[in-house]
Amino acid sequence: MPMPGFLQRFFALIMRTSLVSQIVVGLVAGVVLALAWPAGAASAGLLGSVFVSALKAVAPVLVLVLVTASIANHARGQRTHIRPILVLYLFGTLAAALVAVFASFLFPTSLALAVPADTELAPPEGIGEVLRTLLLQVVDNPVNALVTGNFIGILAWAIGLGLAFRHASDATRQVVGDLSAAITRLVRAVIRLAPLGIFGLVAATLAETGLSALADYLRLLAVLVGCMLFMALVANPLIVFAKTRRNPYPLVFTCLRESGITAFFTRSSAANIPVNMELSRRLGLHEETYSVSIPIGATINMAGAAITITVLTLAAVHTLGIAVDLPTALLLSVVAAVAACGASGVPGGSLLLVPLASGLFGISTDIAMQVVAIGFIVGVVQDSAETALNSSTDVLFTAAAAPPPDAVPDPL
Repeated sequence: MPMPGFLQRFFALIMRTSLVSQIVVGLVAGVVLALAWPAGAASAGLLGSVFVSALKAVAPVLVLVLVTASIANHARGQRTHIRPILVLYLFGTLAAALVAVFASFLFPTSLALAVPADTELAPPEGIGEVLRTLLLQVVDNPVNALVTGNFIGILAWAIGLGLAFRHASDATRQVVGDLSAAITRLVRAVIRLAPLGIFGLVAATLAETGLSALADYLRLLAVLVGCMLFMALVANPLIVFAKTRRNPYPLVFTCLRESGITAFFTRSSAANIPVNMELSRRLGLHEETYSVSIPIGATINMAGAAITITVLTLAAVHTLGIAVDLPTALLLSVVAAVAACGASGVPGGSLLLVPLASGLFGISTDIAMQVVAIGFIVGVVQDSAETALNSSTDVLFTAAAAPPPDAVPDPL
């Protein structure tokens, strides 16, 4: 039975319209629905939940298959640019922590630490525990890693399988490559659902929380988001310029528009991996490079998490009247950068690492957990901005260290 003419024209219009334009329409529609019909907006949240769940479902399989295929079919002698990308990841995370330290001294923030501590939360007790957890994640059972979304374990198994398949026959490696292409097609289909997902997420969020709950914590939120904006619009472009010696802003704005908007609403670096993979493909980057660097970036490139850990820790320090000298502040930057690399790629993953950094100043766990509780309150905006910075920077640094042959194109 042929499709009616108006439906054909409708779907043709959708295919001609850029994905970003569709997302903006979904965003505006979500705001309008939340203001006009809060009950209906809450129900529309199902669309957002389905979209985020779909992204989280395909991301572990995508990473396992794509990284395995990339390494297995990698031509000997071909450069992948992974080392300079890792350097940019680590340098950017440390720079973010330093920016947060200076901002916290310029705009000191006090907190109302009368919020009851949440006894169910279990923060790490020291940097050794963070490193131990990371090591255990590396040797996790592959099936459990896929089920739980342990991307460090998935990466370890993908790299191991990829190296093992390099010794397989050409036909076997071709099968792995075909499987990777099939998974990629499925991921692109999921990404096309982004406008509906964003519509549901925005509508439900505004209907349930609004922004009134953030009024008492506006100064803290301003410092957090200000640091992230500074990293996204000033520090990161300077890092990219130092690497490429070219105007970084076309690439910066492309990454913020294509990756940052989606990550802002999904609030999960792991869920945004398929989006970043697709953007890297559109930018014409080398698949052998981005299929490895993007999953790694979702794990260790955590500039936003470093900012959150540093700002909240120094806010507690200022509230308690603890004197901080320059060496201790610099040590905090290093600890925050290392701890951020261990933050999980899920909403609120960085907050449970605040007590780790607070321990540098002798702040008790009970008080630190009150700070974490405040973090969850401002997290309505903070966590979204943090994820947008983290995820968009994954593509930004990958493109800077492994640029396409020509100038960066407009992917849409």
